[in-house]
Amino acid sequence: MVTAEPVLMKKLIPLTLLALTATAGAQSLSGVQLGLTGGYASGLSGEIFVLTPNVVGPVGVKVGVATTRSADAIRDSSAYGLGVAPTPTFGDAKQQGLATESGSQTVVSLDGTYALGEVAPGVDSSLYAGGRYGMFSATADYGSAGRQTYRSNAFGVGAGALVSYALTGNLSLVGDVGVDHFFDATVTIDDGRGNIDPIATNDGSYRELTSPFVRPGTTFKARVGIKATF
Repeated sequence: MVTAEPVLMKKLIPLTLLALTATAGAQSLSGVQLGLTGGYASGLSGEIFVLTPNVVGPVGVKVGVATTRSADAIRDSSAYGLGVAPTPTFGDAKQQGLATESGSQTVVSLDGTYALGEVAPGVDSSLYAGGRYGMFSATADYGSAGRQTYRSNAFGVGAGALVSYALTGNLSLVGDVGVDHFFDATVTIDDGRGNIDPIATNDGSYRELTSPFVRPGTTFKARVGIKATF
């Protein structure tokens, strides 16, 4: 079982510091919010975000980096993927201990936000929408028989809502609910033996060759965490 928290922090903190620097360059740090949330988005997921509210009236900017560990990275119904098929499907191979799977998703987001203000005593909310850039990978590991890795980078769009409840001082509890959608993109297939094949979206066999790869199309997310206001 993969322990996700150290991996999340190693990936998220450096990228978020860059995002914070970029955001602070556009506006004084006064009022800037730094948040850390965890929850579900196609698997165990965490995000660090920087939100600069009220850049122009109620309109602000939010930059985020999220990482997800996917427990379902290879489609169980897909055919055994090494050319020699001791079992009909990847799911059968897993059940017989012949294969394991792993996957990861890293999503960078840039959103415009709209502050709705205080909707209840101590409770603030805002809406957001914007662009996404996702980096996805999945590996089917057949042990000594080899492995097969799929990778894809894809653009997308997303929207959602942030709700925060003031705790003490500059700290607040924050909830994030939303949906992201990613568009088809080139998938690279690495058989672990030096053969790396990019499969473009206009390839007639695109659907068939990339079908084992469970990558986001439309993803619903729900996370909770804390944020600090500077």
